[in-house]
Amino acid sequence: MSAVAARGWAPARPSFRVGHLLVTWIAGAAALAAAAALVPGASVSDWRGAFAVAAVIALLNAVLPPIVAAVRLPFTLLFGFALVLLLDVLMLIAADRLTGGLHVDSAWSALGVAFVASAVSAALGAVLGIDDDDAYSLRVVQRVARRSGEREVTETPGIVFLEIDGLALPVLKRAMRDGHAPAMARWVESGTHKLFEWETDLSSQTGASQAGILLGSNEDIPAFRWVEKETGVVMRCSSPEHCAELERRRSTGDGLLAHGGASRGNLFSGDADHVILTVSRMDEERRANPGYRSFLANGFNVMRILVLFVGEVCLEWIASAQARRRDIRPRGHRGGVYPFMRAALCVFVRDLIVFGVLSDMMRGRPVIYATFSSYDEVAHHSGLERSDTLEALRRLDRQFARIEHAREYAARPYEIVVLSDHGQTQGATFKQRNGYGLDDLVRRNLTGRAVAGIAAGDEQSAMLGHAVDEATGNHRTKGGEAVAEGDAVVLGSGNLGLVYLMEEPRRLTREEIDERHPDLLDALRNHPHIGWLLVRSSEQGAVVLGPLGANHLDEARCEGEDPLAGFPPNAPMHLRRSDGFEHAPDILIGSFYDDALDEGCAFEELISFHGGIGGPQTRPFVLHPVQLPAPEEPVIGAEALHHVLAGWRATLVDGRREERGLAVAASR
Repeated sequence: MSAVAARGWAPARPSFRVGHLLVTWIAGAAALAAAAALVPGASVSDWRGAFAVAAVIALLNAVLPPIVAAVRLPFTLLFGFALVLLLDVLMLIAADRLTGGLHVDSAWSALGVAFVASAVSAALGAVLGIDDDDAYSLRVVQRVARRSGEREVTETPGIVFLEIDGLALPVLKRAMRDGHAPAMARWVESGTHKLFEWETDLSSQTGASQAGILLGSNEDIPAFRWVEKETGVVMRCSSPEHCAELERRRSTGDGLLAHGGASRGNLFSGDADHVILTVSRMDEERRANPGYRSFLANGFNVMRILVLFVGEVCLEWIASAQARRRDIRPRGHRGGVYPFMRAALCVFVRDLIVFGVLSDMMRGRPVIYATFSSYDEVAHHSGLERSDTLEALRRLDRQFARIEHAREYAARPYEIVVLSDHGQTQGATFKQRNGYGLDDLVRRNLTGRAVAGIAAGDEQSAMLGHAVDEATGNHRTKGGEAVAEGDAVVLGSGNLGLVYLMEEPRRLTREEIDERHPDLLDALRNHPHIGWLLVRSSEQGAVVLGPLGANHLDEARCEGEDPLAGFPPNAPMHLRRSDGFEHAPDILIGSFYDDALDEGCAFEELISFHGGIGGPQTRPFVLHPVQLPAPEEPVIGAEALHHVLAGWRATLVDGRREERGLAVAASR
């Protein structure tokens, strides 16, 4: 039944099934016996001892972790995680003392038993279908919500927005067809949900998209990173300091999540009252943050995450080795710290966000927006639709099914909307194709200036860095370096390149660039892996240059071949808008796009990328309940999508009809 149709709402109570409980108990005893056999310094007396120990640990887990979770700790995630991990060790030692069924020589042996037993339990659970004990988890989350004093049961519906970072509509449709997104496919097949496509802005990346979606404005966000010439600072959407400043500039106090909403895992808060893992509000999270209590109150979560983390690292190592052995191309860099970053996003951050959403639902928060970045992160390095990338999507789909199941226990009826902020396009990188980077190309053709190529980084590294900062208390608030006066700065944002010539504290015109650096524009526009350049002429306004022609945007005319001919029809409109930004670069560069091969190239080392135009990177989706009306006109740009989502909230949650959410103009 639709949540909209529910009246006189009464949340259900999760109930234990006796058969399920017995199977779980047997699996737990078997896991303990196996762990004791494998870990040096540990042993179990017999099967009866293993059953007794399993029962004692289950009882202690129901009592002790919730106490830790209730304590108001600074750096809640770090200290809470460490304390629950310590409790796991102490509970095993206590079980040894109470039952005599388990013997451990030391705390290290107890830690090893806890880890191995959790790994064996996960494997057995996958075989027996008990790997996610939702009944127990939901009882814990519901209990924490009641004791918090914030739970408000109401029949007024709420909305849960679940964002899959980087998933394009064509990829989702194929995944639904091929069984990689069964929950979402079931929603569409059963007629409860419908899909529509929306079109990103030119800066097709999370910073611009979430600013538009959550705050209603992404004006003057030309890329994921850019230079503000008047200060010489490189602004980054990966910096907590800069995200806070960007939100301050754009917030009206009436964002999508204002008035009681919750932000989980986003770059911007959308004026939410409740945040976890939200980059623009990192400073707030260094204090005691109740958003993590539901996660910590389930004592099995900490060890389970450690086990799954190790498993994800091993999965990445195996997938990387297979890609090398099979000579799969394009092939991204997958060594160094990347396997651990992937594991953190695919396991640690994902599960924290899921429990945050479940906690919000049990408390009855009116609107919740959560971003899941695991698909985007794996796709960047593995490819759009490689097996391990689709596995990351399948696991997200499974979590969405858990959230769907939790609705009957929530404090209000909820509708679920799944959406993406952009897609991705695939192809070997600019450097892989040429042996040099965009910064090197600029350096070769610049007259008498040094060139600074700023290191790449995407929103996933931002999220992970933020999670580490929040956990450890590391105050890395300075988000970007200042650049030297007179240097040229070359930045990559997917297949969007930005060149800032720091000779003047303003944007240089095409005529000034030609006079000062006569080889530069010709070298760029004639490069085989560059599709177009955007510059501003003092005489003709915004001009897009290509190898065989020019598109005069302000004059609506072309000379020779139109450099935007192979790109989406709205490309001129998007480029004209970016040209009007205060901090537009002196030269904005887009890579080539080959429609036949459906590929382009990034100016950073990501084989699957987004940030510019060309291919599915500009084709995100919204999967919405049929009760929430689809827009009557094409949704072009994140600001337009904000009006649709805000209209849904106004009608469903706030009880007022906003026509702006039902019809969106196709032009700006």
